[in-house]
Amino acid sequence: MKNSDSNEVAQKVKPKSTAADGLRELFIDELKDIIWAERALVKALPKMAKNSSSKNLITAIEDHIGVTETHVERLVKVLEILGESDRGKKCDAMEGLIKEGESILEDTEPGPVRDAGIISASQKIEHYEIASYGTLCAFAKTLGETEVAALLEMTLKEEKEADSKLTESAYNTINFDAAEHDMK
Repeated sequence: MKNSDSNEVAQKVKPKSTAADGLRELFIDELKDIIWAERALVKALPKMAKNSSSKNLITAIEDHIGVTETHVERLVKVLEILGESDRGKKCDAMEGLIKEGESILEDTEPGPVRDAGIISASQKIEHYEIASYGTLCAFAKTLGETEVAALLEMTLKEEKEADSKLTESAYNTINFDAAEHDMK
């Protein structure tokens, strides 16, 4: 059975002249991507906290701002160890995830439903970060950068903890409050 898009033929993508041609170069490129993402998140999180109604969610987001600032500092150190500048490279994925979070704020009334949406947006961000740091850890280990790998693993662990806290907040109260809101 043919796909309805059979008229579209997959094409090879021609790389940019600045494209990475080795794992180390790709690793550096990905580090610059995630440092931009973390810096953007530091700017976006206060808006999420301000638009939350749950005290627990506000506290969790405000605490995560500090953790995210630590991630930026750690990435600066990683890039320094590797002899690279800490100038980031725009992360299209994080930009899109932040925009999606802002859209959720616009599309929901303040209260438990918005809080559930904020958790949804936040977990998408955490899952992106977990995937990114997992890959970066693997690259660092493959390249023999043990000190860098250890620093990145610390961040990966913290991202997983943040995701667990969001899940706990959602299942302990917020999702139930949002569902109860529907019954009114």
